[in-house]
Amino acid sequence: MHFRLLPVLACALAGLLAGCGQKEATTDGVEIVRIGSVAPLTGAQSHIGKDNDNGARLAVDEINAQGLTLAGKPVKLELISEDDAADPKTATNVAQKLVDQGVKAVIGHLNSGTTIPASKIYHDAGIPQISPSATATAYTAQGYNTAYRVMANDAQQGKALGQYAVQKLAAKTVAIIDDRTAYGQGLADEFEKAATAAGATVAAREYTSDKATDFTAILTSIKGKAPDLVFFGGMDPQGGPMARQMKRLGLAAKLLGGDGLQNINFIKLAGADAEGVVASSPGLPLDAMPGGAGFKQKFEAKYGPIQVYAPYAYDAVQVLVAAMRRADSAEPAKVLAALPKTDHAGVSGPLRFDAKGDTAGGAVTLYLVKDGAWTVLETVK
Repeated sequence: MHFRLLPVLACALAGLLAGCGQKEATTDGVEIVRIGSVAPLTGAQSHIGKDNDNGARLAVDEINAQGLTLAGKPVKLELISEDDAADPKTATNVAQKLVDQGVKAVIGHLNSGTTIPASKIYHDAGIPQISPSATATAYTAQGYNTAYRVMANDAQQGKALGQYAVQKLAAKTVAIIDDRTAYGQGLADEFEKAATAAGATVAAREYTSDKATDFTAILTSIKGKAPDLVFFGGMDPQGGPMARQMKRLGLAAKLLGGDGLQNINFIKLAGADAEGVVASSPGLPLDAMPGGAGFKQKFEAKYGPIQVYAPYAYDAVQVLVAAMRRADSAEPAKVLAALPKTDHAGVSGPLRFDAKGDTAGGAVTLYLVKDGAWTVLETVK
């Protein structure tokens, strides 16, 4: 079977169930264009997932309020929010559900471990997918012309973290723990590569899961090797308890993490033991983003404090709709032809894509918990 016929055939099969590509109109003749938004809306990561979903929803509401016209006809966007519970199997089920519902594009998923398996389903259906937060290099390395992201990837983030650990934190020996997800393990691998290239020695490489909360055995083993620094590749539901247990065990090493830790919930979970933790996040600090101040005011008035990725979810929708406007159509094939030409002045900064669908020239910012809040250390571009 010719490879490029697969999306067409998938669309035809889905059309038998849900009218793939069909146009729906309201009673006043406005065409409805459905867009999927997928993130963990329940479970331990729901605070971040709802942040993503609300960022996308804010963009959709603003675009609808401003009015969108395609091919001379008024269009209304409808955001269909789905919960993948940060679970890869659930993610593929949700992805197929959205395809069957005839969505024109998808904003998501949040986690790399859900984004990657779901991406094949969207690719086979020929549907654009823009992730606001999946950073694993494997996502765009698959060669899918449907896969895009609007923030720096783990190769960029891991390099910044590894170099910072050695050059700025003076770490000579490091211990590495990851949660065995595509994100956590991928970021840990990139950190190890950069840290060893900068001259550090890896004293231990351990792993846990994204459901664990007791790290006593792992940390006790690491303590015996007396590393200068512990790097954790994972999310805040594990990172918070890990920070507490490190202090309880008297482990003097500094804790370093990625964007999975760099949010207000980590500080809430770790309490006073968050003090001194360093973590990175792709992109500029919110206050340094070109549209950060205005976005913060609008978002927090409606949804409360920003966790981390909301500006990127907002930008992902804006980039998608800008491509629709260039194509003068919401049809996926035409939007996919327009997406590589993206040159968008986003809330988070200028957005352009390279040949893989990665953000060109993405920045990474390092933060320190000081006096119970994240403070900016430096931004690496």
